[in-house]
Amino acid sequence: MTQPLKLLGRLVASLLAVLLVAGVAFANLSPELGGKPTKAQRAAYAKTGHYRDGEFQNLVPTTMMTGGSTVSVLWKFLFSKTPDAMPPAPLPTQPLDSLSITRKTANLLRVTWFGHSASLVEIAGRNILFDPMLSVKMGPIPWVTPKRYNPALAITAEQLPPIDAVLISHDHYDHLDYQTIRRLKDKTAHFYVPLGVGAHLLAWGVAPEKVHELDWHDSVQLGGLTIISTPARHFSGRGLTNRNSTSWSSWVVKSASKRVFYSGDGGYGPHFQTIGRQHGPFDLALMECGQYDANWAQIHMLPEQTVQAARDVQARVLLPVHWGAFTEANHAWNDPIRRATTEATRLAQPITTPELGQPVTLGAGPLPQRPWWLSVGQ
Repeated sequence: MTQPLKLLGRLVASLLAVLLVAGVAFANLSPELGGKPTKAQRAAYAKTGHYRDGEFQNLVPTTMMTGGSTVSVLWKFLFSKTPDAMPPAPLPTQPLDSLSITRKTANLLRVTWFGHSASLVEIAGRNILFDPMLSVKMGPIPWVTPKRYNPALAITAEQLPPIDAVLISHDHYDHLDYQTIRRLKDKTAHFYVPLGVGAHLLAWGVAPEKVHELDWHDSVQLGGLTIISTPARHFSGRGLTNRNSTSWSSWVVKSASKRVFYSGDGGYGPHFQTIGRQHGPFDLALMECGQYDANWAQIHMLPEQTVQAARDVQARVLLPVHWGAFTEANHAWNDPIRRATTEATRLAQPITTPELGQPVTLGAGPLPQRPWWLSVGQ
């Protein structure tokens, strides 16, 4: 009996190895992998002060894995069941009327969150999209990547009106989505991205004149707006061999009277206070809140750190993002918002918690704050 079991074990192991090799090969051949910075670009990156030995660096020493190995953490994520890791039903969503986006005034500041980090900010009469991951499936091998909670979003990329600018924080699949970029490329005037990320967009057919790479502290003017790339504490890469070959950013968007901050992904650090001093206070801060774990504590914030970071940047209103779409860590799907709202109450930090697709107009009455995540599936 022992010998047949050993043979079966070897067969299963061999099959898994073949599937893994096939999956990696497919991923590396897929257009979703994107492009690569040129040799000349890499030489220019070395002059930034935060690019060494072929990799971008954080402002402060940052360890990706602060506990356990990558293999052990992946094994736990794939094969250990976290209670309530997935919601019991699709999350409540308010379908977005694309016509309403076209009706705005110059002094309007409105934000619509689509789940995870994808958000539309309307400011100074402009449409600004942050990290528009608007696909249901993620990455080149969707059967191994997290499943989206909802089968559809509040709006599709095709239904959106013309977009003045898409701002990308980094090139991970849950923030830079191949299918979404392909659908947006002809209706978007400008793509502002961290150093190196432009190679992906060019490989996907975005016109070169639309692609603008910004280093930290670089700024551009866009019809009454100032857009500034600011630091974050994270990492990058879309394959097995290009870790940190592109940079990562947070973003500041300023009009004559309004200011918005988007944290992108990343761990807590002193850069938030610096950004607050240099560019705050902000009318709105969209802050990462979700997909955290003690094993990678320096590259994603705990919800309590999210609230503190909002205070550091001097945010008048906090909108927690990076949750409500995918399970990418070993915590309950609604743990981020439960902890963030509790901490915001404790520290008297104003917070808004809209449903997916629910527009939030700043300075126009009470903010959406209903704890809808408590009644999902009931």
